[in-house]
Amino acid sequence: MMNWPTSGQWKPEEVMLTASCHCGAVNIELSEKPQSLTVCNCSICHKIGAQWAYYTRQQANVMCAPGAVSAYLWGDKCIEFYHCNTCGCTTHYESVEKDSGSRIALNACMLEPDEIADIPVRKFDGRSTWEFLDE
Repeated sequence: MMNWPTSGQWKPEEVMLTASCHCGAVNIELSEKPQSLTVCNCSICHKIGAQWAYYTRQQANVMCAPGAVSAYLWGDKCIEFYHCNTCGCTTHYESVEKDSGSRIALNACMLEPDEIADIPVRKFDGRSTWEFLDE
């Protein structure tokens, strides 16, 4: 099992939730429950059907074996969408440019339904206006 490149400040005792793909090859440890989830209607998010929860690299730790995930880049190639090479689940996305404060967007569908049932879901118009539709 290998840890995804993080800031080096991750402490396992800080784990509050663990997300995983369907087959369990990719696990993402989270330091806290998300405050909200975001559903985006851009072309890729719409097809993935994800509910995104946002963390920094200091709050989320992706763990998987070498070669367990692949990244998909499209358009301006600034975001890497990761999926499990075994079961195909889209687990998260990250910016191509990474540092200790970089954002990781977890596909919250990798968490158990009861763990996210009470979290508000916001709708983001990534297809045209780049604004939240619920404001």
